[in-house]
Amino acid sequence: MIKQVLLFSVSLLILLSCSQNKRTEEDTRMSGNPIFEGWYADPDGIIFDDTYWIYPTFSARYRQQLHLDAFSSPDLIHWTKHEQIIDNVEVDWIWQAMWAPSIIKHNNKYYLFFAGNDIQNNDELGGIGVAVADRPEGPFKDLLGKPLIDQIIHGAQPIDQYVFRDVDGTHYIYYGGWRHCNVAKLNDDFTGFIPFENGEIFKSITPENYVEGPFMFMRNGKYYFMWSEGGWGLPNYSVAYAIADNPLGPFERIGTVLEQNPEIATSAGHHSVIHEPKSGKYYIVYHRRPLEETDRDHRVVCIDEMFFDEGGFIKPVVITHEGVRANPLK
Repeated sequence: MIKQVLLFSVSLLILLSCSQNKRTEEDTRMSGNPIFEGWYADPDGIIFDDTYWIYPTFSARYRQQLHLDAFSSPDLIHWTKHEQIIDNVEVDWIWQAMWAPSIIKHNNKYYLFFAGNDIQNNDELGGIGVAVADRPEGPFKDLLGKPLIDQIIHGAQPIDQYVFRDVDGTHYIYYGGWRHCNVAKLNDDFTGFIPFENGEIFKSITPENYVEGPFMFMRNGKYYFMWSEGGWGLPNYSVAYAIADNPLGPFERIGTVLEQNPEIATSAGHHSVIHEPKSGKYYIVYHRRPLEETDRDHRVVCIDEMFFDEGGFIKPVVITHEGVRANPLK
């Protein structure tokens, strides 16, 4: 009997040791950068339930940018591609430049916002659209059959939208190219807008050096507003940020947090931020151009960890080839 107990104990210790070693190996795995294959840009990263999702632009010439793909992962290491979650057959008012998706879950539906056609004046058809689906992988259906925002207001080209849910449930849409940024309050079904107290629909909130690619998140009761600077096709593309006490600012530029490293990659910008609450980690998801590439559309999606100092300021991000460690959500 004693011999059997001893054998069982030894076997249990071996199993526990093997299990611990396996966990250790899994915990030390790295995502690598880029995190998945293909030319992609403008990634919107988010967590839905127990899965990481990234929704990027298909990076190609404008006339080829006629669909969006998505990628999902349980751990930031293994990624599954979901092809053509929406395209210009479904969104029949788009004929070029379907880009910069932003997604949010609301009332058990998934709402995907995107820009289309790269309009240059108010007489052209295009702007910011919205689609809806029952699942994060789609298929997505055009919600309105027309753009949600189709005019150049306060000098902001209607592109690069990001939808943010405030703690009181209000949904704000931040957007704008051409060095101007606007914000508006969405109504509950995302078909229109709620005016601000002064009757204004679109409020200009452009911070210093803003170019495009706005993003908002909250941390410790503060609003972190981020944006891209420089030229998206140039090595100087980068990300800066501000901190405010409310979602409308004012947003005073603090500094640059993401930029090229000439030894690793150039044109690091147009990002999003994923906060994984279990571990407390923050990840910055962004695109960059490999050193050997010169084509403007040869961009890849990468991820690196983002850290804060004791004062709550974002530390400059170190871009890497290694990426981040595995962080399973289950």
